[in-house]
Amino acid sequence: MGLFIKVLEALSGKKIYVLLLNVDFIPGFKESSFSELTEFCFHLIVAIQIGILFAYLVERFQIVEKKKQYFFAIILTFPTVLLYFPLTILAIKETPDPSDPMAISLWSIGHLAFAILLPIFYKTKKQKG
Repeated sequence: MGLFIKVLEALSGKKIYVLLLNVDFIPGFKESSFSELTEFCFHLIVAIQIGILFAYLVERFQIVEKKKQYFFAIILTFPTVLLYFPLTILAIKETPDPSDPMAISLWSIGHLAFAILLPIFYKTKKQKG
C-alpha cells in the first residue's frame, strides 16, 4: 500500500507519500532525521494496529458477511482520510496544501484502497482451518 501511495506521488507530483511518512511534527522527532524505511515502519505500525482492531471487532461482533466487512472497514479507515488536514497543517517538511483537491483525492484513494484490502486479507477463525 505504501508503494501505491508512492506511485501516486510520483505520477502526480503531489507529496502525499512524504505526508504519509511524515513524523516531524511529533515532539521529540522534530530534530530527528529518520530514513525513509524507518518512517515507513512507523506508518506500518499504525496500519497493523488498524488491521488488528478490524480483526478484533469483526470477531467480537461476528461480522461474517463480506459486504458488511467492507462497510465496516471503510468506516474504521475513514478517520485516516480526515488526518490529511491536520497532518498537512502541522508538517514542517514540504507537503501538499491543506486545500489541494488533487492531493486530498489521491490521499483518500490510497486510504480507501487500504480499507478495501482489509476484508480481502481477513480470514475468520472458521475459514482458516
